[in-house]
Amino acid sequence: MKIGISYWMLEGGLEARRSIHHAMQQARDLGYDSIELAIASEGVLTDRMTRAQCEDIRAGADRIGIEISSLASGESWTLSPTADNLEVRRRILDFTRRSLQVAQWLHTDSYLFVPGAVDVFFRPEAEVVPYDVCYQRATEAIRDLLPIAEKTGVTICIENVWNKFLLSPLEMRDFIDGFSSEYVGAYFDVGNVLLTGYPDQWIRILGKRIKRIHVKDFRRSVGTIDGFVDLLQGDVDFDAVKQALGDVGYDGYITAEVLPHESDRPARTAETMKQLFK
Repeated sequence: MKIGISYWMLEGGLEARRSIHHAMQQARDLGYDSIELAIASEGVLTDRMTRAQCEDIRAGADRIGIEISSLASGESWTLSPTADNLEVRRRILDFTRRSLQVAQWLHTDSYLFVPGAVDVFFRPEAEVVPYDVCYQRATEAIRDLLPIAEKTGVTICIENVWNKFLLSPLEMRDFIDGFSSEYVGAYFDVGNVLLTGYPDQWIRILGKRIKRIHVKDFRRSVGTIDGFVDLLQGDVDFDAVKQALGDVGYDGYITAEVLPHESDRPARTAETMKQLFK
């Protein structure tokens, strides 16, 4: 397996202001095999990037000797594909279509997508969408995106996040299978399920649907966003995770997404990931 780091973990990453080339170089210097880049409506990597700009980033990655494992976006948290407002839904679909094209130009075949939310845990002012309505709108959103995903060869990877949606591995499995497309898969986050489930069970149930893996750790006793901690500092059973990944034949990218940024966190995370996955 190849160990990687999320662009969001690096200084200035969440604010989308860290130079992509500097981020890639830092990741490589720390011993990561890959980096997950992040796209937003504003910042250093946006949906308005040209093919030439993307090819420059790709060439830089080749020179540095690092792989671009995937492209992520948090844009769906504020422009939700399941919002009541039809214009908001239109805007995020347009953004995502352009972002899938950017992913292809960056030569990655995986796009992390949050398909909607019943609520947004870090935005108490956000609307609450009925679960069944959220499910229907999320389904419609992905169906609308499938043609460009198939055209670009980039898989829409649905991540399990704290959005009160797709709350069990059985539901996520069936949701993905409902599209009958190889271009819809799972981006499984090990730490995000620990509050209500067991990562190894999710992995075995999702199986080959898993296209990418995020790792972070979590302390159940805290039970809030403050429970996310450095790897091996929480309750994730990484031995069970590794066994489950082996059982389903996953040998792809393992990307750390341990937030928020701390100056020495990328380095210590790299050392821990080498112990765990190399």
